[in-house]
Amino acid sequence: MRIATVNVNGIRASVRRGFTDWLAERSPDLIALQEVRAPAELVPIEASTGYHFAYHPGNRAGRNGVALLCRTPPIAVREGFGSGKFDPEGRYLEADYDLNGWKLSVGSLYLPKGGRADDTPEELARYRHKLAFMKSFRPYLTKARLAARARGREFLVMGDFNIAHTRLDLRNWRGNAKSVGFLPEEREWLGSVQSPRTLVDVVRRLHPDADGPYSWWSWMGNAFNNDTGWRIDYHFASPELAAAAQIGGTDRAESYPARISDHAPVVVDYANRN
Repeated sequence: MRIATVNVNGIRASVRRGFTDWLAERSPDLIALQEVRAPAELVPIEASTGYHFAYHPGNRAGRNGVALLCRTPPIAVREGFGSGKFDPEGRYLEADYDLNGWKLSVGSLYLPKGGRADDTPEELARYRHKLAFMKSFRPYLTKARLAARARGREFLVMGDFNIAHTRLDLRNWRGNAKSVGFLPEEREWLGSVQSPRTLVDVVRRLHPDADGPYSWWSWMGNAFNNDTGWRIDYHFASPELAAAAQIGGTDRAESYPARISDHAPVVVDYANRN
């Protein structure tokens, strides 16, 4: 059972860059998308051919938008996480699936990037927006995980968390010690949503001591060519599902021109459940 997550940085642009070629080659059973950034009627049909497509576009034209694509139809779909403030932004979508012997509840998340935590009013407001989202979303993760377990389902939340958790998760950690995405309160929050008995960082479990594998590189300069990246895209799975992970990592493009986004897909193969 192959499951992937990718921030496409605009699905129409990603299709032009080769998203459908990647999709055909890797053929995931389930995919979470972030930053789809298109009205539902303008999402290219070839981006979801062969899949059941669930989408929460949000109300911000040209921004955000999260989706789930699966070979099997969803049993239930839930938009947002019960926040009147954040749900209209199109940052979280959750669905239940029966797939390859597994009963799953799956979330696709696009956590706000935030601005610089400085005294510029606009940037500070963006950072506070991110912190408020994190504070609101944290208890929901516990609620969703426990609700899935009560229904006999494993829980998996994937997506762009816009936080690198440890020094292993970004190349230039010294230079980014005061950068949003690697601030102490963000890293502490990301640590708080995971543990061996709650949610497991699946790729880190598979690569416990590796630098990366990174999932985002700036479009600018030589960041991609030099692999000066960040690992900010995750699979967080309930323990039984995490234990079924066999191989996983990022589908880093062979070259800068071959990139389908500034993010690389994070792909994990899980054993089927008999």
